[in-house]
Amino acid sequence: IRYTEMIKYNKLVVPLLNTQKKINSTKNDNDINLGNYIKYGKQMSVFQNWKSRKDFIYAQLQVTVILFIAYVGNTWPNSYDRNLNYDDNMFWIMNGGLLLASIVTLKHDKLASSRGVQLLSRPQTEEWKGWMQWAFIMYHYYRVRYVYNEIRVFVSAYVWMTGFGNFLYFEKKRDFSIDRVVSMWLRINYFPLLLSFCLDVKLELYYVVPLHTVGFFIAMITCYISAQLEKIKGFEGYWKRNIAAIGFMLLVHIIFYETPLVNSLNYISEEYRFRFSADKYSAWIGMVSAMCWKPLKDYMQWAYASPEMASFNQTSARWLQRLTGIALISVWYYCFGFMADKYLYNPTHPYIFWLPVAGWLMIRNSSKYFCELHSTVLEFLGRITLETYVLQFHVFMSHNVQQIPVVFPGADENASTMLKACNMLLCGFIFVPLAYWARSVTVTTQTSITELVGLVLRKNNENTPTEQEMSTLVKSSDIEEEAGATATKDPGEK
Repeated sequence: IRYTEMIKYNKLVVPLLNTQKKINSTKNDNDINLGNYIKYGKQMSVFQNWKSRKDFIYAQLQVTVILFIAYVGNTWPNSYDRNLNYDDNMFWIMNGGLLLASIVTLKHDKLASSRGVQLLSRPQTEEWKGWMQWAFIMYHYYRVRYVYNEIRVFVSAYVWMTGFGNFLYFEKKRDFSIDRVVSMWLRINYFPLLLSFCLDVKLELYYVVPLHTVGFFIAMITCYISAQLEKIKGFEGYWKRNIAAIGFMLLVHIIFYETPLVNSLNYISEEYRFRFSADKYSAWIGMVSAMCWKPLKDYMQWAYASPEMASFNQTSARWLQRLTGIALISVWYYCFGFMADKYLYNPTHPYIFWLPVAGWLMIRNSSKYFCELHSTVLEFLGRITLETYVLQFHVFMSHNVQQIPVVFPGADENASTMLKACNMLLCGFIFVPLAYWARSVTVTTQTSITELVGLVLRKNNENTPTEQEMSTLVKSSDIEEEAGATATKDPGEK
């Protein structure tokens, strides 16, 4: 034992060393050896203390089944070209059906405002993700190309949420640990990487996954810089340190994306270069929004806390918010969104996508009642967006999203709309539960591996046993010694 450790545990180490000779001389397979305890005890305890190891093994068995189903779906022999499946009527009918289901499943939670009016609450965030994902999948399925610009906004809104949510988390928790990094990396990448490997699919197909991963790290690094700036004189205070950190990250973005440096992404993939360029500022704008969230929440309390006793100024502010939201969406559409040529729209998108996003949030949170209201069916869909995103290419559609599988008899490319609808619904009844199952397995894997990483890190940070462990070892050695001494005594002297 190192000298410094002896100083730290001097009260416990000395008796241990005194009993070491006795332990070594009388040891058998069941005896405790101090040297082996210190050398191997921690390694053994990591696995023994990994409480969720059985859950992890069971989860991997389940994910094997999910991957097999995805493989069968992706290689489904009876299928036809997706471009032959164009049907804008069915696209709008399915979106109308979702709207009806959303209205039927509306839930008003009065307790949501128990801590004040909540702007963009967790259920509302999941609801938002849910209907955007539905539209995204139907866009792929029915090849309705004229809503391309809207779908691009939806993708950017997802990346915006990554920057927004992670900035709020790191600003509040200051948790820059390896555990957090591993946990989030697994949640985003674990299942898509398995699909890519097992189905021999290029990761480019799941381009949203690296967008979210990079967005997470951008938010983490920005908040870490902000936390370090807080220690420097002149950067004290919430606004100074965060504006400096976010400003620095903006400079990094400009240097990379607005210069030839962005062409370095071509060495990885030209598809990645396009996707990252299209959302180059999405996560950053999300962080700016999160930084401004506190004054926005204060405004919400002022404007909506007492809807029955609103003053003239409060009522005016509410209607101004609603009209501004409508105006922002209208400006985006009539200036940019109507463009039929996506190659003309794409270069402007990274700079103006925030207009409809901000407009939607203003309208969606335009009353206290709306803030307390959400659709449970959309919330459910929102929680499985990552899994529905990656599995749509192999189960809801097939051959890496290039084909439409024919599961319902006779529902080929020449079939009636009714037969095709039945085929789509049958695939959906397999696709959605499978996505939910994949999410459950991913979360189990995420928590299990994060627990294991935490145990390993704690083990590596402890070069010696804890005081409690050493104290237990001393007591067990003393008991052994007493028992041994008693056994050698004459029975008459006992």
